[in-house]
Amino acid sequence: MEVSAYQDTFARDHLPPLDQWPELLLDGNPDVAYPARLNCAVELVDAIVGQGRGDRIALRWREGGEHRSMSYLELMALTNRIARVLTEDMQLQAGNRVLLRGPNNVMMAASWLAAVKAGLVTVPTMPLLRASELKPIIQKAQVQAVLCDVRLADEIEHCLDARHPDFCPEIRQVRYFNDPGAEGLEALAAAKPETYAACDAAIDDVCLIAFTSGTTGKPKGCMHFHRDVLAMCDTFSRHTLQMDAADIVCGTPPLAFTFGLGGLLCFPLRVGASVVLTERLTPDEMLATVQDFGVTMTFTAPTFYRQMAVLVSKYDLSTLKKTVSAGEALPDATRQLWKEASGIEMIDGIGGTEMIHVYVSSAGAEVRRGSIGKVVPGYVAQVVDQDFKPVAPGVVGRLAVKGPTGCRYLSDERQGVFVQQGWNLPGDTFSMDEDGYLFYQARNDDMIISAGYNIAGPEVEGALLRHEAVAECGVVGVPDADRGNVVTAYVVLKPGFSHDAAMVKTLQEHVKSVIAPYKYPRAIEFVDSLPRTETGKLQRFMLRKKSS
Repeated sequence: MEVSAYQDTFARDHLPPLDQWPELLLDGNPDVAYPARLNCAVELVDAIVGQGRGDRIALRWREGGEHRSMSYLELMALTNRIARVLTEDMQLQAGNRVLLRGPNNVMMAASWLAAVKAGLVTVPTMPLLRASELKPIIQKAQVQAVLCDVRLADEIEHCLDARHPDFCPEIRQVRYFNDPGAEGLEALAAAKPETYAACDAAIDDVCLIAFTSGTTGKPKGCMHFHRDVLAMCDTFSRHTLQMDAADIVCGTPPLAFTFGLGGLLCFPLRVGASVVLTERLTPDEMLATVQDFGVTMTFTAPTFYRQMAVLVSKYDLSTLKKTVSAGEALPDATRQLWKEASGIEMIDGIGGTEMIHVYVSSAGAEVRRGSIGKVVPGYVAQVVDQDFKPVAPGVVGRLAVKGPTGCRYLSDERQGVFVQQGWNLPGDTFSMDEDGYLFYQARNDDMIISAGYNIAGPEVEGALLRHEAVAECGVVGVPDADRGNVVTAYVVLKPGFSHDAAMVKTLQEHVKSVIAPYKYPRAIEFVDSLPRTETGKLQRFMLRKKSS
């Protein structure tokens, strides 16, 4: 490892032992041939200014019904000023951890960039988390300071209150942004010079601890280097998305989620492109954003594309060229519905917080129906059995992947589960064809074994979604004395359809007609909504709890 620039060595001290790291594929790959010392925030903003492109628009947003924008030169000045507040006023040292809390707005984006520029280790958190959910994150990462949108202050104030059960004595300082007061981050930053000497970080200094979004319950802290932030831009974005300076992007994933941090900040900044930041979007509002700002590329989850598909005809989407789906499995029914409505072939992708971003995807003419795609250039993958032996083409097994990024948990015994024999094991069941296309089956724990058959919950969901009555659904296995497990579907119906036994029978027969009859849901329960994370992922573990 390179010599760290950090005075506070907590992050480096709590990396897993080197023998528990995945093999990193760095040598011989010019895409990730970075110098030994760099600061990724400088590379994302200051470097564009240094290339003479400082007048290009970096950030766009709506304010009071008006379109606003910020150039790269202005963004560099703002991040420099915030970095001075962090290091001069707050006296934070390189390596200290800072919790970031806010929706997708200019100050949330600038605060992340400024903290990284100052050599701090950022811990972004989802806006909807409560104090009881923040406390274990703060304690595990030993967070010393907080930058928070003032509208989300209540939960942080609980963490600061010694009388509150969620008190976190680790936090020494808090600054609020979007706060009009004299002590707000904007006012403090405005008083600072617009120049700043960024931290001379090592390429393998930790700049981000990203906590998993909780689809399996207990979140894990994933530690990423300055190098990893650039690597996600220079692999998936460069080769698959082929994003360039002419792009204008928008989407729904929070910046606190690595899907959003990449797609809605780092990817566009890396190439001098532009992002429209929106705090909260409905399907109608996202389509209006595409129309009004001339958006060329969108990022959101499959459920959102499904909801937008029926609204497409109301908007002018002539600028929209590429649409990216990730965060959960993309049912083929949703892919085809979106393609029929918009004329655009979806770019599907599978990634994860542990790997920082997408590592399997294909775009355009490379898309093969039913497949997520091939490994992103720079990554390799294999499908293995329980003994870690590669399986034949078409045989279902566990996905194993490695590349220039990989899993390094913060003080977590699950490191040895995710990383084995130098490979990352994301916990997904796949098959691979002779051409290297990967076909998603399910999360390993979403495979339902019923009467000796292996049934993938997402496949049954995809079949249900092809019926006109189904708006959303989630499928899990429920323990059964006779069959081991029974395939059980939780279904949200579209308005106007009856929640009765006849509809249960109709949906069961429909599934039998679409996929192998033994896979049909023997139990169907109609619900008003499904449990999802803030990033839109279906929480099947909550459905399993509901069934127990």
